[in-house]
Amino acid sequence: MATATHHLSEYDPTSVPSGAGRRFALVVSEWNLAITDALRHGAKETLMKHGVAEQDITEVWVPGSFELASGAQFLLEKGGLHGVVCLGSVVRGETPHFDFVCQGATQGIMAVGLKFSVPVIFGLLTDDTMEQAQDRSGGKHGNKGVDCAVAALKMAALKG
Repeated sequence: MATATHHLSEYDPTSVPSGAGRRFALVVSEWNLAITDALRHGAKETLMKHGVAEQDITEVWVPGSFELASGAQFLLEKGGLHGVVCLGSVVRGETPHFDFVCQGATQGIMAVGLKFSVPVIFGLLTDDTMEQAQDRSGGKHGNKGVDCAVAALKMAALKG
């Protein structure tokens, strides 16, 4: 497990570029709301900690994780963003639905970022149990939203 050696909320703050003057969006799935809202909170607080003004953070909610890529695309079509963080949670069930949603969301998020040449960060938890999702959204493994915000800041700075 990747988080066994990497706590999702721990990072070297001196390695993170300032987000001052940059605009970011958080696209958040309504499905598994307790998990995704915790991810959203971690991402937003981290962006602000590194200089992004609250008014420069757009937050939108989409029905589920499959819609994360469309949400990101709709926002990027409007222009003016330096990065988008997509946050969702899919917990494995008894049918192959999990695989279809995870695969579609993964490919869609990557495609949108490449299409617009703007960092679109993959913050989709794909867990076997709700406990695992809780562990990665502020629990014992940290908060993936924090990790994703750091990635967005670094990638936005890389792009220039």
